[in-house]
Amino acid sequence: MPVSRRAFAGAVTAASYQRVPGANDRVQVGFIGYGLIGAQHVEDFKKQRDAELAAVAEAYQPRLEQGVAACGGRARGYRDFRRLLDDREIQAVVISTPDHWHALMTMMACAAGKDVYVEKPLSLFVREGRWMTGVARRHGRVVQVGTQQRSGPHYHRAMRLLREGYLGKVHHVRAASLRNVMPGFGAPPDSAAPPGLDYDLWLGPAPARRYNPQRSLYHFRWFWDYSGGQMTNLGAHEIDIAQWFLGAPGPAAVSSSGGRFCLRDNGETPDTQDALFEYPGFTMVYSLREASAGRRAGAGLEFFGDKGSLTIGRTGFEVHPDPRIDPASAIPVFAGHPAGGPRRQDHAAPPWTQPLKDHGSSPEQFERHARNFLDCVKSRQRPVADVEDGHRTAVACHLANISLRTGRKIRWDAQREEIPDDREAAAMLERPYRPPWDAVLRSLIRS
Repeated sequence: MPVSRRAFAGAVTAASYQRVPGANDRVQVGFIGYGLIGAQHVEDFKKQRDAELAAVAEAYQPRLEQGVAACGGRARGYRDFRRLLDDREIQAVVISTPDHWHALMTMMACAAGKDVYVEKPLSLFVREGRWMTGVARRHGRVVQVGTQQRSGPHYHRAMRLLREGYLGKVHHVRAASLRNVMPGFGAPPDSAAPPGLDYDLWLGPAPARRYNPQRSLYHFRWFWDYSGGQMTNLGAHEIDIAQWFLGAPGPAAVSSSGGRFCLRDNGETPDTQDALFEYPGFTMVYSLREASAGRRAGAGLEFFGDKGSLTIGRTGFEVHPDPRIDPASAIPVFAGHPAGGPRRQDHAAPPWTQPLKDHGSSPEQFERHARNFLDCVKSRQRPVADVEDGHRTAVACHLANISLRTGRKIRWDAQREEIPDDREAAAMLERPYRPPWDAVLRSLIRS
């Protein structure tokens, strides 16, 4: 699809779009993408007293009609998101597209003078996140990333506990996403795109491929062209919280292994994956299972300190203290105590710290995240999930996938954002865009 002169100008100039709304203005919000999470965002912004649901852009006509109706029927509908970016009334956009569109749409929106709420993962590959941050800063735009847990009050309370030493020294984090979707979503043959879908626009900067039902609506996340699989989809939430709580800008090294071992479909991304992230002073393990839910032991997110552990999710957190035992009491007992060794103590041990429970609400986090974004649109402050935060989270996820695909440990220079001494892995930090979107990208990152 050619890029129109009008759309291209809208992507690279912003002087006429710089109006900052006053404290009492209603923010004119446009929604790009009306799929599973896009529909949720429409509902969340509906609940904000100062949000005007003004426009929807969607490449699939039936979803476009649903989105306009969900916005109250008054929203302007656009098949091409560039027409929405040309709309001078729109002050902010919510991007809920497949992952391969997040970066370019965000940069185009920033250049068009719009503030952006973009779903996670922020990027499809590492370099995109740095480009996005640069474009957002250069145009003075607010960019909120859809890691909604950051807006959960109980997450802030848990973070304070960890930083104040309630668990002592935190030295390990464990997380997992476990389910069973056997035998998979099928392996249909390539076919014509369904009526009403602008498939060429849906592909955008991704490689040109024949249409396949598994490559498009919803199922895009199982293909490397459009996504990083469940590592960037589900793992991003857990890794984001770990790095945020512990103040870590990124890992020093990542090792990951796995594959698509069980699902019998035409997907590409792993159904089984384990990743070890090495940070200064602590490690993190993230595991995903698509072909076995098991007992769900270890699912969710858990921080381990030398006084106990803290488990946390969208419904709340709990502190599990360790008993303050004599180290000798951890030695197993068999037939007896040989002379000269440490002797087990049988008295009850007090806990290192006190148990705690706190509660959260998943809907509340989504609504608070939208609220934080709108407040920052008005105040011009950085949001709770800023583009830089989203970039650092996505980097860790991408490094895990690079490790899996190369079959070796990846070392990361977080200061320079480079993989040293591994040319093959370093080449995977960036991917080419398909024309004409490559030209649009060049204009944005060089302007």
